[in-house]
Amino acid sequence: MLIALMILGASLATGFALKSFNDNLMYFFSTTDVVDGKAPKDTLFRLGGMVIKGSVERPGDGMMVRFKLTDFSKEVTVEYTGILPDLFREGQGIVAHGKLDNRGVFIAEEVLAKHDENYMPPEVKASMKKQVQSPSVQ
Repeated sequence: MLIALMILGASLATGFALKSFNDNLMYFFSTTDVVDGKAPKDTLFRLGGMVIKGSVERPGDGMMVRFKLTDFSKEVTVEYTGILPDLFREGQGIVAHGKLDNRGVFIAEEVLAKHDENYMPPEVKASMKKQVQSPSVQ
């Protein structure tokens, strides 16, 4: 009886740990994946790419900023309300955490940029390398 209770307890603990891990897992998608519909709706994920030059807009007087990300194949519009990192700029690789709204616009909760000018997040680098090697025909 004691052994059965120990096995049941270990099973429950493992189940809770796996559920918690799965709930906190955040997947990365490229802009091409998002445009192609591979990214989940109403679920947090990471989106990465290069900020397109000339795409950064600050509509209104608030802290909202709108810009476009690309992996040199397809573009996604990103909206973020808050203070951007000091190193955020056009032509820089970034990663944003957030989710898609019903318009197909990525609503970011956090925007990350790295200090080195040559830095590109590994996920963004791999995604862009993939796009350059196999360009899509539009």
